[in-house]
Amino acid sequence: MEDIAPIAVLMDELRSEDVQLRLNAIHSIPTIALALGPDRARDELVPFLQDSVDDEDEVLLALAKELGRNFEEYIGGKQFAHVLLGPLENLSAVEETLVRDKAAESIAKIAEVLSTPQIEEFYIPLLKRLSQGEWFTSRTSSAALYPPVYNKVSWTIQEDLRKGFAALGADDTPMVRRAAAKWLGPFVKNLSKQHVLSDGLPIYRRLQSDDQDSVRLLTVEDLIVIAKQLTPPEVKEQLLKQIRHSIADKSWRVRYMAATHFNELAEAVGTELVREELIGQYVQLLKDNEAEVRTAAAGQIPGFSKLLEKEVILARIVPCVRDLSHDASQHVRAALANHISGLAPLLGREATVEHLLPLFLHLLKDEFPEVRLNVISKLETVNGVIDIELLSDSLLPAIIELAEDKSWRVRQAIIEYIPLLATQLGKPFFDEQLGNLCMSWLGDTVFSIRESATINLKKLTEVFGVEWAKVQIVPKVMGMGQHPNYLYRMTTVQAITTIAPSLNLAIVQAEIIGPLLQLAEDPIPNIRFNVAKSLEILATTYGNTTEGREFVRQSIVPVLEQQKTDSDADVRYFAARALQKASADMLG
Repeated sequence: MEDIAPIAVLMDELRSEDVQLRLNAIHSIPTIALALGPDRARDELVPFLQDSVDDEDEVLLALAKELGRNFEEYIGGKQFAHVLLGPLENLSAVEETLVRDKAAESIAKIAEVLSTPQIEEFYIPLLKRLSQGEWFTSRTSSAALYPPVYNKVSWTIQEDLRKGFAALGADDTPMVRRAAAKWLGPFVKNLSKQHVLSDGLPIYRRLQSDDQDSVRLLTVEDLIVIAKQLTPPEVKEQLLKQIRHSIADKSWRVRYMAATHFNELAEAVGTELVREELIGQYVQLLKDNEAEVRTAAAGQIPGFSKLLEKEVILARIVPCVRDLSHDASQHVRAALANHISGLAPLLGREATVEHLLPLFLHLLKDEFPEVRLNVISKLETVNGVIDIELLSDSLLPAIIELAEDKSWRVRQAIIEYIPLLATQLGKPFFDEQLGNLCMSWLGDTVFSIRESATINLKKLTEVFGVEWAKVQIVPKVMGMGQHPNYLYRMTTVQAITTIAPSLNLAIVQAEIIGPLLQLAEDPIPNIRFNVAKSLEILATTYGNTTEGREFVRQSIVPVLEQQKTDSDADVRYFAARALQKASADMLG
């Protein structure tokens, strides 16, 4: 009776009305296989699963996944792995794309552990059945199954595989041709150069001139794979026409793919062809009439420019960049703002000042927040090229303006950029130009900005040192603790919590602890419990020296003891937690 139990339970659960039960049953098949043992798992479980393809897509997807997770270990090891191809072949022909793709992925995983005799006896016949299936679904799945085994089979079978793949590329159904276009790149990687020219290229050319743009757009990646396997003269002879076609395709989706992968293509075809041919093609994409294509092309600017000489960048690329900075589409301007700084190291100081700096300033004043944000977040690339005086003269006014930007995300980006700017400006310049600005953020209406502002002060303390913080930061922060508005008082407490670990015990004792302990009696409970949190940080940071332990015992513990009897539950909780940590540190 026990023998039939596991498979009987699985059968019952797979017949259940409840999808979740059926899903759980599928996830439990490794356990059932273990219970049955390898022989019965092969003879009973696998055939049963092979017949279980009439179910919800969700259940079939789970089955396809499970069979690809080293399931051969449950049925006797690699020498029996081919047994799993049966159920997966059925799953490769179902209607739902996700299930088919997962089944093909699992078959490819099994192919890795199959021996050559197993591949030739079991895998190749399966591949032929799928490739010649009546329904397009099985033919679509078969395209993914050619690359994994090509190098594992004999020369004659390789020839059959090349013919089989060519047939998929010429199939009547667009979905099958699309699958062939998707998997042609991985397939071609396995071919010898002779076969790339004799078999790979004709399949690629046919798909590249397909009447469906959904097929043509997938051939851009195939083009890159093929180009990598040929010498530059061969690329020029065999692929130049196709490169031109893809970049000037009538469908914007194909041009978009060409623009997205342009740098990879440029690297694959070699310097000579880049200079002779691709510069013109790239300029064409930067001036495309579709915003999506211009956006994708703008993202490739620094990468493509690395392959060019400085004079060529100035003559051909920079005029396009100038046009794009005034583009009607905000997405194009945002993409440009994200990548334009990458040109600075390539152009050097003088050309950057003359050509790029005006464009930075223009983009920093863009009406669209994301454009301004992207310029700010990439300014450090420019800092390495331009002198700090020039940068501060031209960009600081724009940065100060953006520090009060109506979009809080832009303000936040500026705050995150400040420590880097501070490092380069030095103390005197920073105190004069940006010191007050950094303090003003502590009173911002948006919590995220106030939080970022306190982290910024901690970073500035690390840049300029504790003595600077004692003079420039601590008095201003502590002064806010007397403010009638509770948000300012709260910011003081949070700023202390963040900055205190970067200071020293002398400053904490002299400047910080007095005003902080006054806030422990604030009428607002939120402030009182944040004081408890802050005291916890002070106790754990400074309680590890003799002097520090004395400070904790005299100044911090009595206040926390008092807070433990507070009328507010949160204050009592945080005070108790802080006391526990402080006591542990003092004992430790």
